[in-house]
Amino acid sequence: MPGRTPITSRKRERQSLPWTRYSDDELLQLRFSDLKLKLSGSPLERRLQRIHGELQKRGITFRPHMWLAEEWFSPDGVPGIAVPFYLAHPRLLRLERRMMKQVEGGNDNWMMRILRHEAGHAVDTAFRLRRRADWREAFGRASLPYPDIYQARPGSRRYVQHLGDWYAQSHPTEDFAETFAVWLKPKSNWRRDYESWPARNKLTLVDDLMRGVASGVPLVRSRRHVEPLHSNRRTLAEHYVEKLRRLEAWRNQDSDGLMLRVFSPPTATHSAPRASTFLRAHRRELVESVARSSGTDRYTIYQVQRIAMHRCDELDLRLRRSERTTLPHVRWLLGGMVRTLDRGARPRLHL
Repeated sequence: MPGRTPITSRKRERQSLPWTRYSDDELLQLRFSDLKLKLSGSPLERRLQRIHGELQKRGITFRPHMWLAEEWFSPDGVPGIAVPFYLAHPRLLRLERRMMKQVEGGNDNWMMRILRHEAGHAVDTAFRLRRRADWREAFGRASLPYPDIYQARPGSRRYVQHLGDWYAQSHPTEDFAETFAVWLKPKSNWRRDYESWPARNKLTLVDDLMRGVASGVPLVRSRRHVEPLHSNRRTLAEHYVEKLRRLEAWRNQDSDGLMLRVFSPPTATHSAPRASTFLRAHRRELVESVARSSGTDRYTIYQVQRIAMHRCDELDLRLRRSERTTLPHVRWLLGGMVRTLDRGARPRLHL
């Protein structure tokens, strides 16, 4: 098609980047500006087109722009979306997975969920929705300071459930972005899914707001790129040192203590199966059984299990019993973690 780069040319361009053959240690010494990454021709370009298509199906003519940066974010005053560098190339995906043990937005479903959330921020900025009285009444004041940690209430029905970690509870603007993402999702049946939930009133407001601005001209039309990758002189090593320090700064000692009562550290039984592998293999069974026995909703159990898997990976915990005898102990563990989270705090993501 005219105006589109042939697939073979894109492949040649990606292969011409010399750092794709570097070791991890060599790659970490590069500055972000040295990567010479481009959004065009990357898998991200297709995802952006999908978001634009979803907005079009909802009758919204506004189109957020996208650029590459260190992290996911949508800056105040700019109705666009910054996307992390590692999503633009498979080699960087592998580095991210090695450094962080997971890749935020690393699969199609996860990436689209985050993009819908970020599109909510961009729409909010473009039409200055947070200045409206009905927005403030439903979500709160956007001027409230962003907390580094927030108190999550897993059982609350005043908020939608979308990204995980009960993120809508972290700040009024995140509450709006999460609500918008649930509303925007193709074939979303939010009226049924959130029936009798107070959160449904927020979804109804989003629906009304979008009808009002759908074909309107955005009040904020900046196409600026904030903290773009091409002018970033930090090294990848500096980036990961800071990112790991932020992650390390938050630890739920209560949950770690519970896990160490069920699993063993690697020095004790290094040859035993990994605890995170066991949790993944029994994910569905555990979610169903804990939800039935505790009366806790499945979303909450799934989030708790995801947190447990992540910490088991970080601590390299191992099974101390047979798989059959471990299952009831893990059910106890997940129930205890739910109670811990009810009184504990969560780290705020960079979104």
